[in-house]
Amino acid sequence: MEDVEGKVAFITGGASGVGLGMARAFTGAGMKVVLADIRQEHLDEAMASLGGGEVHPVRVDVTDRAGMAAAADEAERVFGKVHVICNNAGINLFNDITSATYQDWDWVFGVNLGGVINGVVTFVPRIKAHGEGGHVVNTASMASFLAGPGAGIYTAAKFGVRGISEALRYSLPQHGIGVSVVCPGLVESKIYKSDEVRPAQLSTDVTPADADFMAILPQVHTHGMSGDEVGEKTLRAIRRGDFYVLTHPEFREELQETFDEVLASLPDEEAPAGRLEVEAMRRSGKAQAQEFWR
Repeated sequence: MEDVEGKVAFITGGASGVGLGMARAFTGAGMKVVLADIRQEHLDEAMASLGGGEVHPVRVDVTDRAGMAAAADEAERVFGKVHVICNNAGINLFNDITSATYQDWDWVFGVNLGGVINGVVTFVPRIKAHGEGGHVVNTASMASFLAGPGAGIYTAAKFGVRGISEALRYSLPQHGIGVSVVCPGLVESKIYKSDEVRPAQLSTDVTPADADFMAILPQVHTHGMSGDEVGEKTLRAIRRGDFYVLTHPEFREELQETFDEVLASLPDEEAPAGRLEVEAMRRSGKAQAQEFWR
């Protein structure tokens, strides 16, 4: 999508952090933006801060499938066809994965993975149907590559977001729809306040976060990349058709170590002809999809 002017984008989690940064970048490029968020006060603040451009706010919970469909209908009533869906809404839970409850898992997966699924199911058929092409942007995280002990449920969900994005990458090019997966590191945001929007039905049996760790997070996040910078890098990826949007350079060495370990673990032996034929068929399908990008 080299020419984005006049196109319509729907951004979940759009009223703060990375989502608001995307909105600033998109409106600056002449796009129309539907700003979707669960918090009305954040929507009000975001609308006041954006100042110019064509922006429409809508309050929606990404785990609410009927609500997402209604929000999509509203977007089309206000601006017409949606071309770019940014499945960006996310929360975090800083606890020990080995002590996590079912409610902990259901909450984080419901927003971080289920929200992406709901965005895809709600919007991708509409973008395919109007035939003008478009782009899917899924916000994952560097946690979708690099696991750690502190936010295990979040990490598992973000691995899932990367997997969905990889599959979409090979499923949509024939429809003129590109896909990008955004994998930021530390961002200047207030994701550490996620518990404020945790639904009551998932709040009765929870694993408490480490209080001392939570106390330092506000200061930690002041060192993060601005949402505006992530937004500009995302816009560039949409225009160039880039799949990976790796925004933070400080992970290069750790990624190299991870990939080296993976490759080194492959057995040093010949694969049988039958399996090679099966994998050749799979790779042929990927190659055919890649032809649409050229």
